[in-house]
Amino acid sequence: MKSLELKIPPLLLVLLFGAAMWLARKYIPLGFDLSREIRLGLFILFSLLAFGIALAGVISFRKQKTTVNPVNPEAASSLVTRGIYQFTRNPMYLGFAIFLIGWGLWLTNIVALALIPCFILYMTRFQIIPEEKVLETLFGDGFVNYERSVRRWL
Repeated sequence: MKSLELKIPPLLLVLLFGAAMWLARKYIPLGFDLSREIRLGLFILFSLLAFGIALAGVISFRKQKTTVNPVNPEAASSLVTRGIYQFTRNPMYLGFAIFLIGWGLWLTNIVALALIPCFILYMTRFQIIPEEKVLETLFGDGFVNYERSVRRWL
């Protein structure tokens, strides 16, 4: 399965999973009840939280003047360990997962929500682990020490 590693841009993957979640709601009606107001409030809350976390990751990368391109981690010019990266090694991907939680709550569908762990597993296996291998090659003990002290997701 190495052919899938670092091939699909994570933002595209979010859109694909979001579409799959919508299709799940449409074709597998295992919903639960929440009022429209609560659904909208939760979706907005999770979306804002997701955007803030992902944006904090992008800002940290920009401050270090390193690439945010997830399909080319070899272009990283520095190891970012400050800001939000003190709490999670993958704030942009965490933001995407939180957004999908909000989307799943908006859809009020159990199958849609069950796809979120699939997104996390896919991201971990085909995006994050390959990125980590590259970062260990580029930054050696600095990355290994960082990896030991900060969790991958939360």
